Amino acid sequence: MALTETDCPAAAAPTGAPRAVEWRVARRPVGYEEALADMEARAAAVRDAGAPELVWLLEHPPLYTAGTSAKQADLLEPARFPVHKTGRGGQFTYHGPGQRVAYAVLDLKARGLDVRCYVHKLEEWVIRTLAHFAVEGERRAGRVGIWVDRSGPGGTPFKEDKIAAIGVRVRRWVAFHGLALNVEPDLSHFDGIVPCGIAEDGLGVTSLVDLGRPVTMSDVDFALEDAFAEIFGPFAKTGGGE
Repeated sequence: MALTETDCPAAAAPTGAPRAVEWRVARRPVGYEEALADMEARAAAVRDAGAPELVWLLEHPPLYTAGTSAKQADLLEPARFPVHKTGRGGQFTYHGPGQRVAYAVLDLKARGLDVRCYVHKLEEWVIRTLAHFAVEGERRAGRVGIWVDRSGPGGTPFKEDKIAAIGVRVRRWVAFHGLALNVEPDLSHFDGIVPCGIAEDGLGVTSLVDLGRPVTMSDVDFALEDAFAEIFGPFAKTGGGE
């Protein structure tokens, strides 16, 4: 059964000041292993030392990641880019320039969210971000991520393209990893994998620029920040660029 906003409130009932969230925007590509180590360290600090939560907006150099459900047969071109095994859920995903990755290290226990509701909130974060650019992002039963319906009149020919991937790991109620939104990546780079294990006819990948929205990464970052506050509640922003 699909979750709704009633099932998953935006945040726990606010008490006192808004939660502190470090909002970090990388000005250079960040290697995957560096990002993973940083996220894991912050997750431990949030859990054990009360450190501020983190939202980290970045781009990676071209690479593939393999989630816990990845099937080797879905890695079509193993030598094309580096492949990183990761503890997040999901299958194979591409990351690279022109894609905005949003890593979120959030304390689910403090926010009153279970894991299913948290994933639902990540999906809604993408959907509302896309709405800033007049793009209708949609969930699909049995398909992880956010999709755009590009079918013809009456649904013929059938065509739906994925515009954002979502993957999460939760350790002792602190969540990390997050989402990857295609702004203007080289879409041919997805050809080296079966993205998220989905190979049905009529399904593909797209981006904001591919959809005719010539937005900048800064435009997307502003939209992500606005949508985050709408979905996860008010927050006290700290940090900045790096």
